[in-house]
Formats: sequence, structure tokens, C-alpha cells
Amino acid sequence: MFKHDIIIVGGGLAGLRAALAARGADVAVISRVHPLRSHSVAAQGGINAALGKTDEGKIAQRPFGGAGFPRTAYSQDRTGHALLHTMYEQALINSIKFYAEWLVMRLVVNNGRCSGVVGYNIENGKIEGFLAKAVIFATGGYGRIYKRSTNSIINTGYGCAVAYRSGAALEDMEFVQFHPTTLYGTNILITEGVRGEGGFLTNKNGERFMERYSPHLLDLAPRDIVARAIKTEINEGRGFEGGYVHLDLTHLGARKIKERLPGIRQIAMDFANIDPVREPIPVQPGQHYSMGGIASNKKCETAISGFFACGECSCISVHGANRLGGNSLLDKNEGEPFFKLRDELKATMDENVGIFRDEQRLTAALTKIRELKVRYKNVYVRNKGNVFNQELVNAIELEGMLDIAEAICIGALARKESRGSHYRLDHQERDDVNWLRHTLVSYTQDVPVIGHKPVNITMYEPERREY
Repeated sequence: MFKHDIIIVGGGLAGLRAALAARGADVAVISRVHPLRSHSVAAQGGINAALGKTDEGKIAQRPFGGAGFPRTAYSQDRTGHALLHTMYEQALINSIKFYAEWLVMRLVVNNGRCSGVVGYNIENGKIEGFLAKAVIFATGGYGRIYKRSTNSIINTGYGCAVAYRSGAALEDMEFVQFHPTTLYGTNILITEGVRGEGGFLTNKNGERFMERYSPHLLDLAPRDIVARAIKTEINEGRGFEGGYVHLDLTHLGARKIKERLPGIRQIAMDFANIDPVREPIPVQPGQHYSMGGIASNKKCETAISGFFACGECSCISVHGANRLGGNSLLDKNEGEPFFKLRDELKATMDENVGIFRDEQRLTAALTKIRELKVRYKNVYVRNKGNVFNQELVNAIELEGMLDIAEAICIGALARKESRGSHYRLDHQERDDVNWLRHTLVSYTQDVPVIGHKPVNITMYEPERREY
């Protein structure tokens, strides 16, 4: 049994920032992987801030999609790497305790208050309890329930699922962001910073097709618009065989590419055998960010006293609809291998709950997911060992992935309109009269129950913009 004042689950940027904010108290961070392997390290293009460049040029900023001013501060195209390493160094300096290679499986909730977590030590297979006065989840998104995703393989949404099963509601799960430019074949992120530096998209005919979809902002329109544009070009036969378009930056010149976008150049050369100095990069949309998550207020409080959520696993709704068991498995030795169900889930999400949605596809997806949840009771793992049994970890996380996928489908089916990243072919208009509200999915008496809450409109009324 371990005991700390504050336990933070998740070693990425949100978790490390929370730990530093609480320094001075007895703070511990529990992380699925070593903190420097958290998915935050993969952030490329930059971080938005209302700043101007100094006379010395110390604060570099570049344009990003949907913004009215170049306010995205960056460190080449490796911003997440720079931020994460700096934050981790500060955490070590401040004597933050780390438990790396642990999977948090349950919240400990007594009489409506969270008093700790149950963790699985991946290194040796032991299950331990952690007591705390407060628990903060910063467990990241759930992109890996999709086949094509820029997310790390650890981004299964299991943190959201643990909270959901413990009584916290999931909010706005239907709003899933697809990044327009991921490397064809691998879906590694190709930062929006490429277009911010002047790169542009073309179809197989050589056309800069964004002129048709966003004549004012062109390639720097919001991500949902660019992603739908690329998917439309592919669906209508103007993409390249296999389903991609080109992202051209050859005109930027070798010097600028090497100075501003060295990581993207390296990715293209290593994973596509292409040097973007001389050739365009083949790209296609892929799941990228989760606007939905654990329902939280602006203080990161949830419906469970003493339990907080921040970062991508939470839904404080700052992004709105569009951001600019397990131990018994060891005893089973027949049934279905977990990865068969996982792969079927990913394919279902890509095909039916992607960029374009409609009632028929969403209903088919929900039916399939519920079938998989029944079949999950008969999954098994072949590895019976205790030391770094990643097969068992993946099988445990699959249960959570099915919960998250079900919540997304329930919300998307109910929301009979198009808004932000959620686009219904059978309801293409935004409907503020009936759907200017948040979706909540709660796990009540072992079944998901959908509800809603009003949107808090501040000084900025919802508007329709011409792109």
C-alpha cells in the first residue's frame, strides 16, 4: 500500500504541470510508461499564446488553421519534445515521486468520495493500492480505438473508461477531431505547421483544391474543414490511388525546410522514403484529438468528490465541438484472442464513425461494438507471465476501449445535426435550437445512459464563419 497527499495519473504535459503546481505537498505521478515516452512528446507544430514576437525574435510564432493571427509559439517542429523534457527536468528538481510502468485499473470511491486508486505494476504483475487525499487523472485521449490515428499506442482511453465505470460522466464524446495531414500508410502526424510555413495541398490533377472549400483561408482553414475536403477529394476520385493527396512544400526551399521543419523532413525520409525538399508528402486524414472526455468544470472537478481530470482525458469544454477487468483473464486458455476483437473495433470506428457519419453507419457501429462487448467475456491471453505482460495490459485496456467507443456512438447517434468535428450526412446543418447543448453519458446500473446539459455562453455567441 502506498500513500501520498496527491496522486496524479498520467506523466504527459498535463500530468507534469499538475504535479509542479502541487509541489511542496507529497505528490506522486503514476504513469503507464516512462514520462518521457508520454504522447505529449509527439506534439509538433506549436502551442497557442496571445504573444507578439520580441524585438530579439525570442518568441517564434507561426500561423495555424482557423486563427486570425500567427500566435502559435513553436520550437521547430518538435514543440512537445522541448516542453516535455523541460517539465520532466523541473519535476525531478522538485523531488516529484514517479511510479512508471503502472496501469491504474480502478478508482477507490467510498460514499461518493475518491480516496485513491488500484494500480497494476506492469514490471512484476503485482496489484497495489494507493491512498490519497486527491486524485487527478491526466491520462490522455482515446485515439487508438481508431485504425488510422496519430496517437501513440498507449492512447486507448482507458483512463476515461476507469472514471466512467466509477461514476464520472463522459461528456461530448461524439466530437472526435481528425487531423487532415497524416503520413499515408503510417498515419504519423504531419504538423499543421507545414501549412503554416506555406505548404499547400494538391490532388492528383495538381489542383490546389482548398480553393473550392475555403476560398478565404485555403489550406489554413480549421482542421475539420480541411479533413472533410481531403476526404471528399478522395471519395470523388481526385485523390491518388490508395486514398491520399499531396502536401507540397518543395517551393519553400531546402534552407527553410531544414531550419523550420527538420522533424517532418526526417519522418518523410525515414517512413516514406521521400525528401520533402524535392517531393511532395502523401497525406490522408487520421484521428488526432479527443474533444470529449471526463466531465469536468473549469477547476477540473468531476462528479466524484476528490477526483479531478485535466488535459485530453477531460472535457472542460474549452475546445467546444472542434479543437482549433482483468486478472481473471490469466485463468482463461480458450476463446478468442483479444487482438482479433481490437482490430474489428478499430475497423468499425474508421468505417462508420469517422469524418462523415449517418444513422445507418452509426447504428451498425453501435451494434458491432455491443457484439464485441459480449465476445470480450471470452477473450484470453497466451502469455501467463507476470513480468512486463503487455499482452495482458492490452487485453485489459480493450474493455475500456469498447466502453469509450460505445459512448462515442451513442452521442453521435443522438446528435441529429452537424457541428464542428461531428458531421452528419443525414443532418448537415447546425441546429442551435435543439442541439446547442453538451452530451453526457453515464454508466448507471451497468448500462450507459445518455443525458444533456446546457452550454455556458460567455461573451462569445456562437457564430457562423465563412472560410
